[in-house]
Amino acid sequence: MIEILDPLQLDRARKAGALVAQILQTLRLRTQVGTNLLDIDRWARSMIHDAGAESCYVNYAPRFGRGAFGHYICTGVNDAVLHARPHDYPLADGDLLTLDLAILVDGVAADSAVSFLVGEARPAQSVALIEATERALRAGIEAAIPGARVGDLAHAIGSVLVNAGYRVNTEFGGHGIGSTMHQSPHIPNIGRPGRGYKLRPGLLIALEPWVMDDTDELTLDADGWTLRSATGCRAAHSEHTIAITSASAEVLTLP
Repeated sequence: MIEILDPLQLDRARKAGALVAQILQTLRLRTQVGTNLLDIDRWARSMIHDAGAESCYVNYAPRFGRGAFGHYICTGVNDAVLHARPHDYPLADGDLLTLDLAILVDGVAADSAVSFLVGEARPAQSVALIEATERALRAGIEAAIPGARVGDLAHAIGSVLVNAGYRVNTEFGGHGIGSTMHQSPHIPNIGRPGRGYKLRPGLLIALEPWVMDDTDELTLDADGWTLRSATGCRAAHSEHTIAITSASAEVLTLP
């Protein structure tokens, strides 16, 4: 399903995006060495409920997961890159943490992810990973103009990641979003320009470049959800929800 949002729905999407950005920024500021991933999940739950919003995750049970996700935020540490379920783990200095959050406000969803280093340690390879995904995300947003095709966005994102020396996994990528969190079109993180669905004003999409340091292969945890790098290397993930307007892309999840 591909939805084209009307002006009222776009206003709701803006509210959802602003709330996602606010919660992620608050969680990032509160997270420090010793913070437990389960505390981050509880904080997210409280902020979502206090805002009168609805979690896209807690009851989410797609084909690729094992039962309902059961938590309010994804908390990927180091080699855990996607769909990472919070568990009893206190963060250490230098851990690479990815927070991924999606919520519904008045029936419209927004989705965003941020990767950052905890504490004072700044491992160079981890910094490079994070910066590559952020540059790729900016490139994808700049390519998202009316009349562009999905392949143009995928090519812009993938060019940055490949030029930075990373291999790109194509199993998971960006996606349409609207009244539900995951919709068509699928937006891979590498692709050929001029191919795929043509972007139209009113389309809401989530772009999410992610890479692993030395592989493009994933392994699945016993929890049936958490995806990790097959080699145990670190990974990073950056994501924004954007709305296609008559002129350009409006980023809805900026802090």
